[in-house]
Order: sequence, then structure tokens, then C-alpha cells
Amino acid sequence: MGLARPSLRATPGLEFFRLMGSGTGEGFTPFPNTAVWAILAVWHDADSAAKGLQNGVHATWTARAAESCRLSLTTISARGAWGGVAPFLPGARPVPGPVAVLTRATLHPAKALRFWKRVPDISSRIGADPHVMLKIGVGEVPWLHQVTFSIWPDTAAMTRFAREAGPHAEAIRAVREEDWFREELYARFEVREAAGTWHGRPMQEALAA
Repeated sequence: MGLARPSLRATPGLEFFRLMGSGTGEGFTPFPNTAVWAILAVWHDADSAAKGLQNGVHATWTARAAESCRLSLTTISARGAWGGVAPFLPGARPVPGPVAVLTRATLHPAKALRFWKRVPDISSRIGADPHVMLKIGVGEVPWLHQVTFSIWPDTAAMTRFAREAGPHAEAIRAVREEDWFREELYARFEVREAAGTWHGRPMQEALAA
């Protein structure tokens, strides 16, 4: 996966990217799953994205993959930084349809164990939520650089999960009180387009359910 970086840096119109692995299960574990990779890409415009996705690393990975899924997103809101950079430019209006949520954090090494102790409870809660349409945990560095990504049918469903009493709300409170993160970023997106499959199910079908 790391060998793809030079090619991505040379891709016209690609303004920001991150290559990430995933954890086992649905990704919300510290144990790597070498079978599932992710590319997050921020493009200058739609034409650059269309050309870039048809060539280079994206095309090579898609051709080799047993399964691939691609989501086109437009930023609704974003706050925080990723490696000292604010990569997402808000511009889309909140929409009644599916909304994607990304959270990214760099953990203080001394606080990592406390964070991971809470993850199983949060994972089981989100896994049991009938409204979540897609969920995965990915990251750049196991244990320390973590990303969660999920898609919800609407903002209301996502907000209910985030704020209701339980392990997720408790973890958010602990983050603030105990200063777990060195850097963090939270972003919401409009899902503009979906292609490919996820766990054997066409993504367009999953998002329309």
C-alpha cells in the first residue's frame, strides 16, 4: 500500500490523500486486516476526480480487488485538522438524504489503552443500530491514528446515536475530560454518488434502503 504514495502525489488535481488500512471485523479493532484498504482523496474538481479514478492507483487497486466500493462526497461541515491540514472545504447544504460522518484522531500514546478499552462497547452499539447504512474503522497507524466512517439515512438518525446515553456519549465526555487526542477532525458529507459493492451488496441498493 505504501508504494502507491509517489504515484498519488503525481496525480493531477489530487489535493489531499490518505492511504489507510483497517481493523478486523468491521474495522473497529486494533488488530490489522490486511485484506481491506481505503483511499481518501480530495480532488480539485469533479473532472479531476473522474480522470484520476479511471487511471493510476485507483484503477489498479480496483482491478485487483475482489470487491471495491467508491463513494463521492461533498462536505457539509468540518472542523479540526489532519496532519496539520484542514482538507475539507464546507460548501454543501444539509440534505434530507444519506449523510456520511468521518471522525479522525491522533491519540496521545499514554491515553491509547483507555481509548481502546471503550471501543468494543461502542462498536457493538453502532453494529446493533438498525439505521446505520455503512460503518468501518480505518487508520494510518495502528493504535494511534484512527478514523471512523459511517453513513446514516439522515442527520437526525446520526444525531440520535451520537447523543443518546451509552458508551459513545461516555467516550466523548472522556475525550474532553481526559484529553485523549493530540489532533482531531470531525466532518459530515452529502453522499453524492455510490458505486461498487460492500459485503456483496451493491452500494446504491444499500443507500436506497
